[in-house]
Amino acid sequence: MNPRGFCAGVVRAVDIVRIALETYGPPIYVRKEIVHNQHVVEQLRNDGAIFVEEVSEAPDGARLVFSAHGVSPAVRQEAKKRGVQVIDATCPLVTKVHLEATRFANNGYTIVLIGHQDHDEVVGTRGEAPDATVVVSTEADVEGLAIPDSNKVAYLTQTTLSLDETAGVIDRLRERFPHIEGPPASDICYATQNRQTAVKEVAPQCDLVLVIGSRNSSNSRRLVEVSENGGTPAYLIDDAGEVDPAWMEGVERVAVTAGASAPDHLVQELIVALKQFGFHDLETVTVKEEDVHFALPPELQRAATKLTTIAGT
Repeated sequence: MNPRGFCAGVVRAVDIVRIALETYGPPIYVRKEIVHNQHVVEQLRNDGAIFVEEVSEAPDGARLVFSAHGVSPAVRQEAKKRGVQVIDATCPLVTKVHLEATRFANNGYTIVLIGHQDHDEVVGTRGEAPDATVVVSTEADVEGLAIPDSNKVAYLTQTTLSLDETAGVIDRLRERFPHIEGPPASDICYATQNRQTAVKEVAPQCDLVLVIGSRNSSNSRRLVEVSENGGTPAYLIDDAGEVDPAWMEGVERVAVTAGASAPDHLVQELIVALKQFGFHDLETVTVKEEDVHFALPPELQRAATKLTTIAGT
């Protein structure tokens, strides 16, 4: 089904690492996984990227890429202090949430951040205003909130959540805090919304949904939940090698999709593998066309242009 796979933010982040490697040569250090997909990370590691958990693990003066999930101001300050040459691959849609957090905090609001406590994106967003931010994941979490001023409270969301689940939490927040404010537009990214919408439309026509994505990919896990909530069994797999033949018993139609950080070649390999189970007829269902592109950081725009010119001579 379409849309599936890489979103514009992931394309940008992966391109940033690749262009940096081609321009400056390895090693290029990357803080955390550039995106949450083990195949992408392993390929970039083979190309010369070195993945580290913290800025302190990169040598002073090294080139360090911040992942698509964003970082807190404290991480940026540490990088500056150590003279690290930062290349920022933060998804622009995540940056939007960071700016909203800063604006609300500067105006004296308590921020209720809807998301998963330990997800890299939530850690970075919360870091914009740690003393003014509380994190909730469920409607039950909302019940225990103690807000200093119920007239000055706002909510923001992690960009990769389930639309349906988030709507319930937001509704409960509005019931408890009638004056709560939110972002001008939904924080959940276009790619997450589109992939969930595609699953909602296609899954009911099938007996099984296979979602390609790594276990730590929030948006991939949400696709499984969306399918299961609609009554169609679904499994999250890293690649075709994880398909269990037992899943195919009694199955006549299988839907295949991929999270926003999963490369399309894994989808193609899965389609080939499914032929071994008798699935030879392929139908591509496109629910929505996507044509979103994010610009590279200025220093890499120049490098990418130079590489293209060299390649064309």
